[in-house]
Amino acid sequence: MSNERSSRLKAVLRVTSGNFLEMYDFQVYGFYALDIGRTFFPNRSAFVSLMSSLMTFGAGFLMRPLGALVLGGYIDRHGRRAGLILTLSLMAVGILLIAFVPGYARIGILAPLLVLVGRLVQGFSAGAELGGVSVYLSEMAPPGRRGFYVSWQSASQQVAVVFAALLGAALTASLSHSEMARWGWRVPFVVGCLIVPFLLLIRRSLQETQAFLARTEHPDIHQVLRSVGTNWRIVALGTLMVIMTTVSFYFITSYTPTFGKHELHLGETGNLIVTVCVGLSNLLWLPVMGALSDKIGRRPLLLTFTAATLLTAYLALSWLVSAPSFGHLLAVELWLSFLYASYNGAMVVTLTEIMPRDVRTSGFSLAYSLATALGGFTPAIATALIHHTGNKAAPGLWLSFAAACGLTAALLSIRTKSQENA
Repeated sequence: MSNERSSRLKAVLRVTSGNFLEMYDFQVYGFYALDIGRTFFPNRSAFVSLMSSLMTFGAGFLMRPLGALVLGGYIDRHGRRAGLILTLSLMAVGILLIAFVPGYARIGILAPLLVLVGRLVQGFSAGAELGGVSVYLSEMAPPGRRGFYVSWQSASQQVAVVFAALLGAALTASLSHSEMARWGWRVPFVVGCLIVPFLLLIRRSLQETQAFLARTEHPDIHQVLRSVGTNWRIVALGTLMVIMTTVSFYFITSYTPTFGKHELHLGETGNLIVTVCVGLSNLLWLPVMGALSDKIGRRPLLLTFTAATLLTAYLALSWLVSAPSFGHLLAVELWLSFLYASYNGAMVVTLTEIMPRDVRTSGFSLAYSLATALGGFTPAIATALIHHTGNKAAPGLWLSFAAACGLTAALLSIRTKSQENA
């Protein structure tokens, strides 16, 4: 392996390390939403308790657009390295709060309020994390390999999905149901806290990208806001693109254990094993499809896999709920994983390419954050759809809506000047 290739590989590992923490924390919250609801949002109605937990999970996503503008602007002005260290530090604050705050029974209303603060801080930091990582990877990628390199932004998140699900399966097998409900669900959050110092050490060794260093002017926050406002159509198009990604991802990962247990009445360990398989499937297909997009272009993949999702999502879930089993859940989730990863492998790099160069991070982050502010509520929306319709396949309609948004964006997308000069 050449020195240049080895150096690029190390840079990819360093820059994507924070993505691991962000997604790991989001995953374990989704996995243990039922236990978190009982601990911090106790209610006579199990539905109200679960919805309170899931709405708090979603509340973090509402802070993402603000984080995208503030922290994205900081990254565009002060550099990719400095901004990525800052976002990782803020994520650490959020996970510490959720890990160690006592339950409602001990400190009353202060407990859910502190958990909410933790989620809001995490959402604020995550608003620029994905944009900062994606832009860093796109700027360091060799010619003709941008799709492959940027795909590792999403691929690194799948490592967190797998790790979180394996840890959850081990805990479920080792502890009783009452132990998991009382304190076992906190263990994955504590593990996340222990990982933080190591990840910060890795991020501190990042080098600034040459593309950023070569620029003679860096916009301040007022210039960033003005440029983003001028390019609002590109941001809106990007938001439509990302909705398909965020809805699909949070359904097949964070929501799977809750859906399998609460709606399909399948075993907890089996549901987590399915999630492990989904993470591995995503990890396989994301770089493969990112590389394929370098060969055949982005739009063919965007069009093909949004259309396939639109046509099959509801049908797949209808088949699953008609005869729920571990095998059927695994088959449906792996199919949805293939559709998600194939689309996302092309979508993320497309989003970096259509954004104006001077506000690439903030523009990307804002589009992604606006979409995630909607898609992040997928567990809550899916739960509410099932509750109000009585149809356990109803989340398939939500997936179909997201696919329609992605298909519309793919049809409307055009090569822009920022693409040609990226």
